[in-house]
Amino acid sequence: MFEKDSYFPIFLTLKNKKVLLLGAGKVATHKLSKLLDFTKDITIVAKDFSQDILELIKKHSLNSYKKEYEDSDLDGYEIVIVAVDDIKLQKRVYFASRDKRVFVNSVDVKEYCDFIFGSYIKKDELVLSISTSGTAPSIAKYLKIFLEKTLPKNLSIFLKDMKKLRDNLPKGKERMKLLDKRAKEYFDLF
Repeated sequence: MFEKDSYFPIFLTLKNKKVLLLGAGKVATHKLSKLLDFTKDITIVAKDFSQDILELIKKHSLNSYKKEYEDSDLDGYEIVIVAVDDIKLQKRVYFASRDKRVFVNSVDVKEYCDFIFGSYIKKDELVLSISTSGTAPSIAKYLKIFLEKTLPKNLSIFLKDMKKLRDNLPKGKERMKLLDKRAKEYFDLF
């Protein structure tokens, strides 16, 4: 049954997508560290920058601007994360983004979000995402820890082997059967 507050799980490439992060405090640093697992095309706009975020900016050669937010800052970006405590600013950014077709995440205010940050596990090409649609982030956090402990240690190596095999076999039912058989055999070991 459709729930209006549930989120559609999607894996979106950030390749060739420009990301704008508004804010540079503790929450912004946390969001930035997640984004850096997937892209370096991130610009940060804030009045003040924490030392931690300044270090990430330097380490990853990110663009940053020490200034007040203006609606024109959204121009050219596809994704905006509003990591500030100012709810009025979160609302302003969200409504300014509607005409520009920009996806917005406003921390802790679901009504000003097009998407949320789920908890995730990333090991090379494997990405597992966990979400409670914002209902209980602590559940997602501990489920992530549980899953990390249960994943086979050599899963990344197995995934690389499967990719090589998939890339070197012709498409079709035989390839699908072989890959399925290998995956089943691998997980039957655990």
